[in-house]
Amino acid sequence: MRPSLDEPIRIYRYSARGWEAQETRVIEEANVSLTINGELWLIFTCTPTHLEELCVGFLFNEGIIQSIAEIQAITVCDNRTNVDIWLDRSIKKPTQWRRTSGCTGGVSMVKPDLAARVALNGGFYGKQVWEGMTQLLEAQTLYRRTRGIHCSAIFDGDHLSYIAEDIGRHNTLDKLAGMILLAPMISQSILVFTTGRVSSEMLQKSVRLGAIAVISRTSPTTLSIQMARRLGVTLIGYARRDQFQVYSHPERLAEFAQPFPIHDLTQVDSSSSSISA
Repeated sequence: MRPSLDEPIRIYRYSARGWEAQETRVIEEANVSLTINGELWLIFTCTPTHLEELCVGFLFNEGIIQSIAEIQAITVCDNRTNVDIWLDRSIKKPTQWRRTSGCTGGVSMVKPDLAARVALNGGFYGKQVWEGMTQLLEAQTLYRRTRGIHCSAIFDGDHLSYIAEDIGRHNTLDKLAGMILLAPMISQSILVFTTGRVSSEMLQKSVRLGAIAVISRTSPTTLSIQMARRLGVTLIGYARRDQFQVYSHPERLAEFAQPFPIHDLTQVDSSSSSISA
C-alpha cells in the first residue's frame, strides 16, 4: 500500500552526528486513469488531489471542451484511481499523444496554434510580480509538508484567486483550468505564477487560461520565449523578492514605459541570437 499524504514514513538520516531515526512525509505519486464516455483515454501520473479539476482542465487545455456545459457527468471512484467523464456528445479518442517535457512524463495532443494571440493591453507593476511570487511561495501547503512538488496560481494583481499543487508542472495548470471552469470567478489581466520551468506547453496552457503574463521562479525555454513573443504574452523568469528577468513584451510593465537608463551588459551581437523578437 502506498503512503498517503497524511501518513508519515520512517527514514534513517545520516549526518556528522551519525545515524538518526526519523519520521517524515513524502509527496504521494499516483496513477489516475481518465475515461471519457466509458472509454479509457489515458493515465495521469499526478498528486491525487483536485482530480475533478485536473481532468476537466486537461480536456479544456487540450481543446476537447470549451466550457463546463459540455460535461454531463463527472465521477471520481472511491479509491481515487479513476475519473469518469461523460460528454454531451460522442467523441473519438485521439490516436496519438505527444510526450511533454513534464517531470512526470505528461502527454498532450495540443497543436501549437490552439492558443490565440493575446491582445497587447492590460498592464502591471514590478512590485506585483514580487508580491505574487511571495504569496505563491507562502501558499505552498503541500510543499512545506513534503517538498518535491510544484505550485501554480492565478494572481489578480492583489491576491491569488486559484492555487494548485502537483508533482507535475503541467498538472498544476490543468488543475487551475478545471478550478476556473468548475468555480468561475471574474478576473481581469490574469497573471499566472509558477514554481516550475516554463516550457512551450506550459506557456500555451497559460494562454488558454487567459494569462497576459507568465511568471516563474525559474527559467523559461527557448520555445516558450518564441511562443510568448509571437502570442503577445509577457514572460518573466527567475522572479525573486527584489528582481526578475523579462523575456518578452516588457512594455506591459508600468516601470518599463517610464524613462530610465538601460545598462546593456551583453557582449553578444544581437544578430547572432537564435530567438527572434
